[in-house]
This record gives sequence, C-alpha cells and structure tokens, in this order.
Amino acid sequence: MSETLRLKVCLVGAPAVGKTSLVRRYVEGAFSEEYLTTIGVRISRKRVEVNGEPVGLVVWDINGDDAFAPLQATYLRGAAGFLLVADGTRPVTLDRVLALRDELAEAFGPTPAVLAINKEDLVDEWDVEDAHLEDLRASGWQLWRTSAREGTAVDDAFQALAEAAVATARG
Repeated sequence: MSETLRLKVCLVGAPAVGKTSLVRRYVEGAFSEEYLTTIGVRISRKRVEVNGEPVGLVVWDINGDDAFAPLQATYLRGAAGFLLVADGTRPVTLDRVLALRDELAEAFGPTPAVLAINKEDLVDEWDVEDAHLEDLRASGWQLWRTSAREGTAVDDAFQALAEAAVATARG
C-alpha cells in the first residue's frame, strides 16, 4: 500500500512548552529530560492511517519565538494543520497559543487545529483551570491534556489533527 496523501502539520507555541518532546514521543516513542532549544525548524516524518488509508505526515517543529517573524511565516505556509501546544503549568502559554490561533487563521485562512495542553505528568504543578479547558471544549476546540514524558494522549492529539487535516484536504 503506497501513501496517497502527504500532509504538512506544524507545532506552534511558546518556548519550553514541550513541542520538540511531543514530536520525539510521537515519532520515535522516546522522551529525554534534556532540554533542546529548536532553532528555526526541525522536520520529522510519520506514516499514519486515517479511515484505513495511509497518510504521510510531515511534522514541522517550529521554534518557540514569535510565529510571525518573516522566517517562521515561511515555515508555516502550506500547513494542512496546526498542533497548538501550551504548558499546563504556565497559563500564559495557553493565552499565547490561543492568540496565535487567531493570528494563524488571519494569515493562512481556516486550517484545522488541535490544542495540546502538555505536561499532564506535572498535574501537581498544573495551573490551568479545568473550567477554562471545558469552556474551550464547549466552544469547539479539540483539546488534549498530553504528557510527552509519559506518552499520555500524544498519539491521540496527533491522530485527531491528522483526521481533521485529511477531512479538510479531501473536502
């Protein structure tokens, strides 16, 4: 069975929310305590199935600075979907990624997006209100509480993004 569709998906969020760790957990099934700052973009690939059909995901891990600096905007162009990543221990990162979603929609039009609130394994340090997350879900957000360290809901978040991107790509 050959790949019938290749889709570019981009991870976007503030620095140190765990974007690179999520990609590494998803693509390699691994986690490292070592913090690696992404400079520019890191590209990974993973083959998945959506509705029984093979899909090649090209995962772009974008650095955590302003997503709309000229270089980053080039990285984001052509994305079939965005995984918006926030850190559950730092509410300001959720505010930032929600604002980024609005900026992405304005710059690139309606593109599927899934929200990953990362660091679920640090639930004792969690500082994002559950009520706020429920309000986001109620307003239509696909939202996952993920842990790159433990693997919690990582595959689910990426699969949801792949399914939404395929649905949009196929019209």
